Amino acid sequence: MPKSLSTDQVDAYRRDGYVFPVRVMPEPQAKSLREALQAHEQRTGAPLQGKWRLKTHLLFTWADSIVHHPAILDAVEDLIGPDILCWTTNFFIKEAKSPGFVSWHQDAAYWGLEPNEVVTAWVALSDSNLESGCMKVVAGTHLETFEHVETYHADNMLTRGQEVAVEVDESKAVSMLLRPGEMSLHHISLVHGSAPNASNDRRIGLAIRYLPTHVRQTKLRDSAMLCRGVDRHGNFDLEPRPVGDMDAAALAAHADAVGRKVSVLFEGAARSELPVVGAAG
Repeated sequence: MPKSLSTDQVDAYRRDGYVFPVRVMPEPQAKSLREALQAHEQRTGAPLQGKWRLKTHLLFTWADSIVHHPAILDAVEDLIGPDILCWTTNFFIKEAKSPGFVSWHQDAAYWGLEPNEVVTAWVALSDSNLESGCMKVVAGTHLETFEHVETYHADNMLTRGQEVAVEVDESKAVSMLLRPGEMSLHHISLVHGSAPNASNDRRIGLAIRYLPTHVRQTKLRDSAMLCRGVDRHGNFDLEPRPVGDMDAAALAAHADAVGRKVSVLFEGAARSELPVVGAAG
């Protein structure tokens, strides 16, 4: 019996590769988390950028609290079981009236994780709708594997500007509309993407990549954080939770983890810049 999702939602995830919307926190709580993010941005004088958007939960206690939110973990447990690692987080922030987009792609093409029992919880801290460039998905594509090409387009928010090398029938795409405090869940192999933000507000989402502890990284010795259950496999070096925001220990753990992640994401790439945010929407 599922802990959080309904049996129909679990069946839909297996069949279609996604489920949404799932309410995980009240809107005022999501607003307070957004305010914590923006307080940091105000202190630094710039929007969260570059490496700080990757593995952000290792740097800030408020981001760590999202990764460990019981409502999120209960839903994830319904899909992948009780022993749960967080492999990474990515902040996908589209500024108001900005050109940034995410091309149609499959995360599994670049991540090196096997088997592909990996789920992304995409948690909205602002409205994510058609105007603001919400994530769109193509049902059932998690059951196929597509070749990808790398474009390195200046406005593409992915590490390599990767996109599937086939034409996507956008008439079949489903728009995952979310209110603040809601999340979507999607499979690592699901084809997904998103358009630019044409609204007057930022579109802020935290993508959390969860996997069961038996999944392994095939590219190098990687790290992850144990969020629930027990790790009986030891496939990843376990990361510490932050005790203070951007304190010395948090910065050291983040630097080590990001270094590994860059090596994974850019293995075999034509160039080696730090990824902007990773991949997911």
